[in-house]
Amino acid sequence: MKIISTNIAVPRTISWRGKDVKTGIYKSPVENPLYLDVEDVKDDNVIDRRYHGGVDKACYLYSMDNYSFWQKKYPNLDWKYGMFGENLTVEGFSESKVKIGAIYKIGTAIVQISRPRQPCYKLGVRFGTQSIIKQFINSLLSGVYVRVLEPGFVGVTDEFIIDKVPEEGVSVAELNTLMFHYDRNLHENLAKKALSDPLISESDKKYFRKKL
Repeated sequence: MKIISTNIAVPRTISWRGKDVKTGIYKSPVENPLYLDVEDVKDDNVIDRRYHGGVDKACYLYSMDNYSFWQKKYPNLDWKYGMFGENLTVEGFSESKVKIGAIYKIGTAIVQISRPRQPCYKLGVRFGTQSIIKQFINSLLSGVYVRVLEPGFVGVTDEFIIDKVPEEGVSVAELNTLMFHYDRNLHENLAKKALSDPLISESDKKYFRKKL
């Protein structure tokens, strides 16, 4: 995996249900490396810290390889990296292969895969339709947030160097399945495994704990 684009938000005010709301989802590529700090990306604009930023959501990654899937669905949009609000657009990232809790060195930073993206209405505003929310969830192409274990600079062409991967860990796609597509007949054993995994956040576990 390697970084294809580094993206920063310029805050915008959007209209939502008759109210003006600020958002940092409109990210665009920048030339300079980004500094990943413990709770956010330096110089990025995190507007609503109830749902964005913080230790478990310090930086958001999305796969360049997923872009073609969405471009076919929305061919008339003005496509550029950062479209999903990601700070890092990454080549070779696969939700079905990357595991929660995996640790990587990128540039001078060390990060840990933490939580899948759960889209809100702002992604719908970005795409011009709220239909993207259900499509995004159903696709399992969520991208992922990372914890920043050691702050540092990351830039375009920097590669993800594996430090540690939990052998029996749960993939990002598997966790998405448990949270949004749980079927007791198919996923009960996976759910039990995920609930006993200390690398999965309690916030994510709550989505499927009650279904067991």
